[in-house]
Amino acid sequence: MPGFRSLPKTLLSVPSPSYLIILLCSIANFINSADRVLMPITIIPMSDEFEWTMHLQGWILSSFSVGYFSSLIVGGSAAKKYGGRLVLTLAVLLWSLSSFLTPYFASSWHLMILFRFLLGVGEGIGLPTIFHIFSYTIPVEERGRAFGYLIGLGSIGQFISATCSPHMHWSHPFLLFGGAGLIWVLVWVYATKSFGDFEHLGSDYHTPTIPINNAVRWVDFLTHRSLWAIYAAHFSMNWSNYIVMQWLPTYLVRSLGATNFELTLTAVPYILNSVFGISAGHLADNLVRRRWSVLRVRQLMTSLGLIGPGFLLLMFSASTRIYLAVLLISISMGLSACNAAGHLASHSEVAPNHAGITFAVSNTLVSIPLFCILVLIVLIYHPLAFSNPFFTKASVSSFVSLVTNSNSTSLYLPKI
Repeated sequence: MPGFRSLPKTLLSVPSPSYLIILLCSIANFINSADRVLMPITIIPMSDEFEWTMHLQGWILSSFSVGYFSSLIVGGSAAKKYGGRLVLTLAVLLWSLSSFLTPYFASSWHLMILFRFLLGVGEGIGLPTIFHIFSYTIPVEERGRAFGYLIGLGSIGQFISATCSPHMHWSHPFLLFGGAGLIWVLVWVYATKSFGDFEHLGSDYHTPTIPINNAVRWVDFLTHRSLWAIYAAHFSMNWSNYIVMQWLPTYLVRSLGATNFELTLTAVPYILNSVFGISAGHLADNLVRRRWSVLRVRQLMTSLGLIGPGFLLLMFSASTRIYLAVLLISISMGLSACNAAGHLASHSEVAPNHAGITFAVSNTLVSIPLFCILVLIVLIYHPLAFSNPFFTKASVSSFVSLVTNSNSTSLYLPKI
């Protein structure tokens, strides 16, 4: 990948007011992540109030996934065609309205399914669009912290939403986070109006990119070996994180006998994930400023984000003490956040003009098989028999993806 090894000095030295873009996009992901976990928490009191059957609850919850997966590729393509500023505005407006209106129409399960579907569509479009915006507006020496703050605030949003929502009336979180999204739209439109069109040279705001070939076929997104290295790392990161998020409380209770108080410690991994992600982003950018090659920095951060959790998950699997287990899994989740300044940021270097699309493809490829694997686990294994082999497999996945990532990115294939 010529140019991925070391970018031109002109690209490294261009001053740009990118902090506002990073801040607003990170806040958007904060709201995104907070909105996403509301319904799984509030559906219990809502189903009691509106007498929803388990069947209806399943339809309401699953409609989000249908909207999300059906819009990922659309989001990346739309941002490239119509501009990231407009598409992100519409995406946040869509998911915020869906959340804000939920309490007013909750008595109709038909509308709940529709709103959850629209929430999924908006959020499916949102993150690929942010990747697209970052590839055009964030200089290479600021991308580490950009993606660090983006992922870090997402974890904080998920943590705050999951922690606070159970202590409110079920309608209040929808109004709170939905209203926050609507306010964000107004601030975004006003704050970025002077930037013009992010993607074109005539804009008031522009970060120059290396000239590349725009004649890219869709098959290139599935055959480019450097992209497959990113996809493999993304899968490993998601697999490890999903295992922790979905099964850690059950594992601590069933296998280690955790009390309700000790279960509150499961919030610690999310906090460290945010802190490590932001810190790793700053470290990565500082290394780029010291003239480290971008490829070397991305490989370092990806290695920390994969090999660290790999070893720690193995140690966690052998742990028999609750506090040690939580400490190990917390550090594992923290190191996993280094991937934000690693393979996640690599989309902007491997595919500068197609980062939104490549992230959408990656997210689709890694999420669908991961969902199938988790369903298969539930079908094959009884929940009470769930034990450390699942964390061991997640550890092995990290090591395999690390080898794949190192071998593929070392080929220096051309950009797309």
